[in-house]
Amino acid sequence: GCHAYTARSIKPGTDRFSFIRVIRIKYYYFRVSVPQAIEKTIIRAEKRHIMKNIAIGGDHAGFTYKKELTSWLESLGHKVKDYGTYSEDSVDYPDFAHPVASAVESNEQELGILICGSANGVAMAANKHQEIRAAICWETELAKLAREHNNANVICIPARFVSPELAKEMVSAFIETDFEGGRHERRVNKISC
Repeated sequence: GCHAYTARSIKPGTDRFSFIRVIRIKYYYFRVSVPQAIEKTIIRAEKRHIMKNIAIGGDHAGFTYKKELTSWLESLGHKVKDYGTYSEDSVDYPDFAHPVASAVESNEQELGILICGSANGVAMAANKHQEIRAAICWETELAKLAREHNNANVICIPARFVSPELAKEMVSAFIETDFEGGRHERRVNKISC
């Protein structure tokens, strides 16, 4: 219910009382013992801060967002490889979507981020690669579900339709969420023909 959503949405470390709030929510609403609640919260916090190798790319419409996301991710300790473009001059999005997709497909990079005006072009180009599951996201919950249910490995951001702050929230949800597996694994396995 709504309490479960509240517990999942609070991130430890947002302020000095948030960790305690998570413990209390788990204790009161889920009847989890205090030691179990502490252990589970620490594990979630540690998972959240595992550093990733990330490929990023986009066309001229995504250039500003790409620069901002790259700096922000690097400040968090992630390793980011920029596949271009490197200016706001007009370019063709497949020239940047394919290298990002190739890097993720070959396991050179763990996850990919692609940005263009609508995200459609980069998603279409990336999804031509057999091992790529590129998801267009415009809300944080979609980014989370793309990882959780679809094992997406590339997030595609429509720069002309989301704010930089929302782009960061989506990327954060995307890289912090794990694939659930189970019934979703069976479905994901059916994507490849």
